[in-house]
Amino acid sequence: MNIKPLADRVVVKPAPAEEKTKGGIILPDTAKEKPVQGEVVAVGPGRISDDGKKIPMEVKKGDKVLYGKYSGTEVTIDGEEYLIMRESDLFAIV
Repeated sequence: MNIKPLADRVVVKPAPAEEKTKGGIILPDTAKEKPVQGEVVAVGPGRISDDGKKIPMEVKKGDKVLYGKYSGTEVTIDGEEYLIMRESDLFAIV
């Protein structure tokens, strides 16, 4: 993948949606929930504060993160689905 996010944005590859419930019931595509966990595949350089200082990113490439169910913008690059979102849309590193 050849993408470099700008400012405080990150590119996340969402984890695959669950195919089965814990009880073993297979879920159809319409019943699958959107994933809220993924892996960071690219990180921007960080944002610039109001006084001109660069604020470094807290996440790095390869981190597993949690994010909001409807966070980010969905994009397809080389046939793969990714989310581009601001670092502030991430909830936690797991």
